[in-house]
Amino acid sequence: MSTVPPALAAAVGPLPEGAVLPLPPAFDSVEEERRYRKEQLAAGFRIFGRFGFSEGVAGHITVRDPGDPNAFWVNPFGMSFGQIKASDLILVDHEGTVLEGRRPVNRAAFVIHSRVHAARPDAIAAAHSHSLHGKAFSSLGIPLAPITQDACAFFEDHGLYEDYRGVVNETEEGERVAKALGGFKAVILKNHGLLTVGRSVAEAVWWFVTMERSCQAQLLAMAAAAGTPQHIDRETALLTRGQIGGHLAGWFQARPLWDQIAASDPDLFD
Repeated sequence: MSTVPPALAAAVGPLPEGAVLPLPPAFDSVEEERRYRKEQLAAGFRIFGRFGFSEGVAGHITVRDPGDPNAFWVNPFGMSFGQIKASDLILVDHEGTVLEGRRPVNRAAFVIHSRVHAARPDAIAAAHSHSLHGKAFSSLGIPLAPITQDACAFFEDHGLYEDYRGVVNETEEGERVAKALGGFKAVILKNHGLLTVGRSVAEAVWWFVTMERSCQAQLLAMAAAAGTPQHIDRETALLTRGQIGGHLAGWFQARPLWDQIAASDPDLFD
């Protein structure tokens, strides 16, 4: 009889005999895992491009290298999300040295992500961009409210960084961003946008996508003529977060996006 992991049990009904759910893969070598992470990262950028999360040269997703926990892969500075391939990615260490790649790295990407990865050894990937609704919501200087089921994934599980000081160019500010993130899955950067983390690229990307949409939903609800959105009570919000806000749930929620982008953009694997 097929079994369902507890983290997905709330979402999965009875399985046919012999049915198999996709789960995060295991690897026999560092090289195999590195290739997989780079392909996932390239796919993550294509997904961001498809959702329109690009804003000029702003935005970055990173993934920790499986062979060197003090180095991470990131997008080349100034390259379109929609054109990034696995072979285009840049490897940089926490001191800012480019270890592999032929193009420069966005300084803000290094400053923020190096401090986030250093502060959060559990964070395999981190995602940030200047998405429309995320940056609009960030200007309010308030946390995301539990007004929808999807928003409950972030209930009491996201921080608020309130000290915007222009483009992030110094590691000290990156450290403050990492402190505001704390042990959460996401942080709202006031007057800036959103940043999410995960134990996989898929998880970090999914949290960003669904947080962006949850910001949009709250903005729409707050703008409605009927008045103040009604909050889900704390007990139910925490229960719902436990059902949809875990690491495996985040990875699994991203599967349809990954399948679509892999089918439509096979060149990303080059």
